[in-house]
Amino acid sequence: MDYAFDIARHDRAAHLRKDDAWRKGDQEIRVMVIGGEHVATHGGKGIRWIALDEAPDGQWLFLGIKDDVRYAAVMVDRVPNELEPVSLRTLGPSIAGDEASLAVHAVGIARWHQTHAHCAKCGEVTEAAEAGHVRICPACGTHHFPRTDPAVIMLITDGDDRALLGRQPIWPEGRFSTLAGFVEPGETLDDAVRREVMEEVGIKVGTVTYAGSQPWPFPSSLMLGFFGEALSTDITVDQNEIAEARWFTREEVTEMTAASELLLPPNVSISRWLLQTWHGGTIHGKWA
Repeated sequence: MDYAFDIARHDRAAHLRKDDAWRKGDQEIRVMVIGGEHVATHGGKGIRWIALDEAPDGQWLFLGIKDDVRYAAVMVDRVPNELEPVSLRTLGPSIAGDEASLAVHAVGIARWHQTHAHCAKCGEVTEAAEAGHVRICPACGTHHFPRTDPAVIMLITDGDDRALLGRQPIWPEGRFSTLAGFVEPGETLDDAVRREVMEEVGIKVGTVTYAGSQPWPFPSSLMLGFFGEALSTDITVDQNEIAEARWFTREEVTEMTAASELLLPPNVSISRWLLQTWHGGTIHGKWA
């Protein structure tokens, strides 16, 4: 698949999380410095890996093992400028798959720590455990685990094999993407696809087919990609989440992206892969 974070490439080695077991032994340990979704880099391109004894103070996160090397991250409030921080959202498409696998793991955990410092049950400040993968409340003993919010992202096509794309109100003219939305409690993934499309653009969807998934830790989503078949074609946008939506033929996508009249998502997003899979040819446009 041609998008960032498409597959896990490291062994998370959860058995080494307890009692700082990951630090023990003579295996090499490489450390990533991370602040929110920003990571330390070399020249803004590749991830900067440093030795354990060179790492700044912060919350430790053990990531796992790759090729007999142990990888960890240290979470700081802000990555120092001299370490050339770059958002993983920007860095993702340009780094190797094994580095992207480690980075998306680290960013997901780090973002969770930032927003879940207190116990949801009693309000006490929680303490990190198991190499950053659990937070435990010292007052009531509740264990809190990293949160992942499932979201559906779908390319809907009609009987003429046109693709349905929408534009959010905050996007500039010409910027379009696939529709997406969060899964609600008590809802299947298929039903979430149908509900979101109906709510946003008034299109009824029949058959829904799973296509692939992508971790998206900005801050805590798992994007679940689908193709769907439209049972109606008259668009009624909600004017809340969607400002404009329309059907596109392959020829229109080819011509409009080449002319920069249609701006589509870059390869960091599974949305681009869904579009490319349907289109089957060259899509020139991308977001800046």
